[in-house]
Amino acid sequence: MSSSRLSHAQRNAVSELLRVFPIADELGRRFHAAGHELHLVGGSVRDALLGRLGDDLDFCTDAHPDQTLALFKGWAEATWETGREFGTIGAQKKGLRLEVTTYRAEVYDGVTRHPVVRYGTTLSDDLLRRDFTVNAMAVSLPGHDFADPFGGLSDLAARAIRTPGAPVLSFGDDPLRMLRAARFAAQLGFAVEPAVVKAMTEMAGDLARITAERIRDEFSKLMLGADPVTGLRLLVDTGLADYFLPEVVGLRLEIDEHAQHKDVYEHTLKVVSNAVVLDHPQGDLVLRLAALLHDVGKPATKAVGPDGGVSFHHHELVGARMAKARLKALKYPKDVIVAVAKLVSLHLRFYGYGRGEWTDSAVRRYVTDADDLLDRLHKLTRSDCTTRNRRKAAQLAADYDALETRIERLKQEEDLARVRPDLDGNAIMELLGVQPGPIVGRAWRHLKELRLERGPLSREEAEQELRRWAADQGL
Repeated sequence: MSSSRLSHAQRNAVSELLRVFPIADELGRRFHAAGHELHLVGGSVRDALLGRLGDDLDFCTDAHPDQTLALFKGWAEATWETGREFGTIGAQKKGLRLEVTTYRAEVYDGVTRHPVVRYGTTLSDDLLRRDFTVNAMAVSLPGHDFADPFGGLSDLAARAIRTPGAPVLSFGDDPLRMLRAARFAAQLGFAVEPAVVKAMTEMAGDLARITAERIRDEFSKLMLGADPVTGLRLLVDTGLADYFLPEVVGLRLEIDEHAQHKDVYEHTLKVVSNAVVLDHPQGDLVLRLAALLHDVGKPATKAVGPDGGVSFHHHELVGARMAKARLKALKYPKDVIVAVAKLVSLHLRFYGYGRGEWTDSAVRRYVTDADDLLDRLHKLTRSDCTTRNRRKAAQLAADYDALETRIERLKQEEDLARVRPDLDGNAIMELLGVQPGPIVGRAWRHLKELRLERGPLSREEAEQELRRWAADQGL
């Protein structure tokens, strides 16, 4: 497509990108002087046309990796070769991350999980192997000619996800693109074309060829999108979720006409949507994953009582174990796994507070057990309220407001963020006349329990309690 067919606003968008980042033209001149082509491509062009300028720029070229490295030498502030096997060389210049990739037409052999990279020779070769038409547009540097051989600009205007070639060929080259379609639906609010959805459904099994790490990274981006629920529905409806997130698929329980209970799958999606609102715009992956997985223990714990009532006893504990196992299989970092599992295990703790049964001790334990996840637990618990009964919803919100107010009061009075026994290990050893060892640990835990139960003790009270405990222990 000629640049003359771009709207005034779109021409301004590309011009603005190149004005803000003159380094792109500077790099283009270096490649041109060496007899090579260079094009700004993919997400960089798409985002410029959407008015979303970023500081990561993607380029494609006919130069091979060694030639690209030579052109970076003496110009870039830093370079890296982690993507060399895919023809990509990275560089940093004035705070920008630049990635230059040799024209390529990569394909999978249909068996292994790794692409076989074959370099292309023209821009058209490269754009044809791009995942979607909205990512198959390019701007030449330094000439600024606009290339759009597959109608990406029209699809961008229509907010549509379509592949440059036949979807089955695109997904056959790289099955991860099926997840990427769902991710773009979540991030950009674009609709996935029926032919693409059909291919995703028919080829869902090909996702087994992709490593857990690549699936994890794409799924995390989806979850951090503006509308992850749209992406999640697409994953479940096409069957893709069966291959890496079967616990969520399992939430689609049939509604028992004798046991009237909420559709757990729809409830979960609503909780995710609520969490996004409370999370916005930070993008808290731990909170969003916890919202998605908080009820995964329900199918395994579902029971129908004699009166027809449905219960899911201890589903939070079962769900925490299931969430931990799933995130571990997806190779998430340990800190993410531990945090999500802990939130899942605690998400029901609040219920019952409104009956007035919680003592200050219970509040202290709630805060201590949540520890540095308390703010996320607040958001998760509030997100979990999806009842359509306005009176009940208002009461739950008021109850949680009261709990947070109570927590803040106790924090100010007792420094709940650092609940510790009123005597430290050295004082315990001195009073009991013992050396470091198990006895000190047992005494410390006893005093901490007292601290949680009764609040701060004076030095004299703490010493009396320690002596009483020691006597009971025969020490």
